[in-house]
Amino acid sequence: MNSTDIQASIAHMGAAARAASSQMAAASTASTAARNAALIALARLLRNDTGTLQAANARDIAAAESAGLATPLVDRLKLTDKIIETVAQGCEQIAAMPDPIGEITNLRSRPSGIQVGQMRVPLGVFGMIYESRPNVTIEAASLAIKSGNAAILRGGSEAIHSNLALWKIVQAALLEAHLPPDAVQLVQTTDRAAVGFLIASPEAVDVIIPRGGKGLIERISREAKVPVIKHLDGNCHVYVDASADLELAVRVTDNAKTNKYSPCNAAESLLVHEAIAPAFLPKIGAVLAAKGVEMRGDAAALALLASTAGAKLAAATERDWSEEYLAPIISVKVVASLDEAMAHINRYGSHHTDAILTEHHSNAMRFLREVDSASVMVNASTRFADGFEYGLGAEIGISTDKFHARGPVGIEGLTSMKWIVLGHGEVRG
Repeated sequence: MNSTDIQASIAHMGAAARAASSQMAAASTASTAARNAALIALARLLRNDTGTLQAANARDIAAAESAGLATPLVDRLKLTDKIIETVAQGCEQIAAMPDPIGEITNLRSRPSGIQVGQMRVPLGVFGMIYESRPNVTIEAASLAIKSGNAAILRGGSEAIHSNLALWKIVQAALLEAHLPPDAVQLVQTTDRAAVGFLIASPEAVDVIIPRGGKGLIERISREAKVPVIKHLDGNCHVYVDASADLELAVRVTDNAKTNKYSPCNAAESLLVHEAIAPAFLPKIGAVLAAKGVEMRGDAAALALLASTAGAKLAAATERDWSEEYLAPIISVKVVASLDEAMAHINRYGSHHTDAILTEHHSNAMRFLREVDSASVMVNASTRFADGFEYGLGAEIGISTDKFHARGPVGIEGLTSMKWIVLGHGEVRG
């Protein structure tokens, strides 16, 4: 396809999505039942078509290996039996959740006699641009269906065959539920020009959601002509307060860093109060050293970690305090106070997820109020910053923006509120 053809294709998809979104947004018992039926059908079809999906996926895997893609990236492409079952269960869980569309809240009477409230409505059409994991196709489609939106999806070129196979199943589920198949569309070209046209088409989409590496998200943020729900970095902190329970602090810090290294909610920076550092740092140092985690510390931290057997130690640079490693590396700093810890987080953090480990209630409450991040935690691992763990059913991404959605973006994050007024013939004097 040449540039003109790609632009025309995106325009056609946008018009079809607009038309489909009106039917998807209907707030009625019948519409709710149809959307839920589509999700149940989608789960069944995924399980029934596992062989077809894995055959398509095998083509992507072979191409990725031939192209020399790194092993961790190849692994992210795989549609195993477990992954297919997980996304199928996700569809069923989302179907079982309450329908948010048409919900009226905050209804109150005014002296004039009118009642004023707010109604939850879909955003309309969202475009999603994502890399690697083909299961994101189903996560995005299922959330679009439940939230009454239409979606235009553009997955990575490395997963094109897998995404096409998954999308065909989504369309079959929509048709089975008597919903418009254009409610979920997939950009079928791998030409990057399609992304440029999509993100510059406010007539086609109401919002763009990028999900992938920093380079992709920076490009989308820079070039988009429609609103973007995004996060650029996941520089998450764990702060061990002076009053922290040592055993809890070691367990939670270990999980936050080593449960998985690649997710955006993995801890990248460890701050430790100077009063507890002599007791805590040798303990956590031994745990991290045993797992091959490099610790890049300030002078005070390195002095306390120096005798740790097998430890990989290095002096932290200014860049380390703001780095998202996505690897077995963590920066470590000893701080003199809660205020210093919070100032450090607000300066160097990415406003994603930060945790305090403490037995001091007022310190915990200050941390919750004053740390400017999308998720702030007390005595829990940063790895809980996830739509499924938050009870959202699934997530379409994690936003570090303050408008329109913040944190894990689930069904409600794909909706908006409009004001409604109920009257009995009142007029304004």
